[in-house]
Amino acid sequence: MAMVCVAEEATSFRVAFGSCAREREPQPIWTEILAKDPDLFLFIGDNQYADFWVKDGRMVMAPVEDVERIEEAYAELVRKPGFRRMRRHCPIMATWDDHDYGANDAGNEFELREESQQAFLDFWGFGPSAPIREQEGIYNARVFEHDGRKIQVIMLDTRYHRDPLERGRRPGARGPYKATEDTSKTILGEAQWSWLEDQLSREADVRIVASSIQVIADEHGYETWGNFPHERQRLYDLIDQTDASGVVFVSGDRHLMEISRDAGDSSGVDVPYPMWDFTSSGMTQRAQPIDEPNSFRVGPVRRETNFGIVEIVWEDGDSTTVIHFTGYGDQGQMLTRQSVFLEKLKEG
Repeated sequence: MAMVCVAEEATSFRVAFGSCAREREPQPIWTEILAKDPDLFLFIGDNQYADFWVKDGRMVMAPVEDVERIEEAYAELVRKPGFRRMRRHCPIMATWDDHDYGANDAGNEFELREESQQAFLDFWGFGPSAPIREQEGIYNARVFEHDGRKIQVIMLDTRYHRDPLERGRRPGARGPYKATEDTSKTILGEAQWSWLEDQLSREADVRIVASSIQVIADEHGYETWGNFPHERQRLYDLIDQTDASGVVFVSGDRHLMEISRDAGDSSGVDVPYPMWDFTSSGMTQRAQPIDEPNSFRVGPVRRETNFGIVEIVWEDGDSTTVIHFTGYGDQGQMLTRQSVFLEKLKEG
């Protein structure tokens, strides 16, 4: 059952999020995140890099062979003073991506997925009797009440049940993967799909859905929901069928920051209303000059160290309530900003 948390009264509700934080490197960006005074922080994947480890005296990237390596990586993360300050400042919700899961680009074929799940749940403080310990996968959700409204936060698990990717180059793509035509393949698995339907059927004014991989952008050829187009369509259809208004996505993984919007007018995909995906990835990375194709991109693509803020500014009605997507760098500099009125996030 989703937990309900009551936040202090304020003019807005501010959700910070980030991904791709190498635990062996300094993490000064926490100072800038804390300066934004978030009500909630979402750690949406690659929260540590367990699959970067020392073998035969040298650093390698290879699938984790012992769960102790995952536990060691979490222990290194908790030694970061900025992360400890964030834990004291506000609630943190988390999901994983491939590197903290234990193997690059891995899905349900990863041999230590059960052990990795228990290490995740231990680190993030889920009690021994928490229902999440009885399920396969670490998907979870909470509802925050603020100013008489409800903000639902859904953390998807895009690893535990995901079928293997198919290799093949897309025209113009840099990455090694193509869209599958096998509609039996899944990202979430049936149990998580059933859970998500229940979550989307619940009352909420705004719903922030965290996916460790990008939902909309898919032309780059790396990991994305676009590698399973039938699953992405199922996601959009479920939002439609449950009348779940107010959905926005946040994602990570790509070591860049960008905002994508799919209104269904050029993608050939049926959307219930314009879908927005705010990607923030790279809490410890250095600036890179690489660009990637994304015809859904709104605004710039940035490669600096970054984090995102989703701020909900409440007004009397949906027509004036606005959601701001703002990206920041490690010096607090603004990297990108887009806004959408809540009334635009509903069918019709």
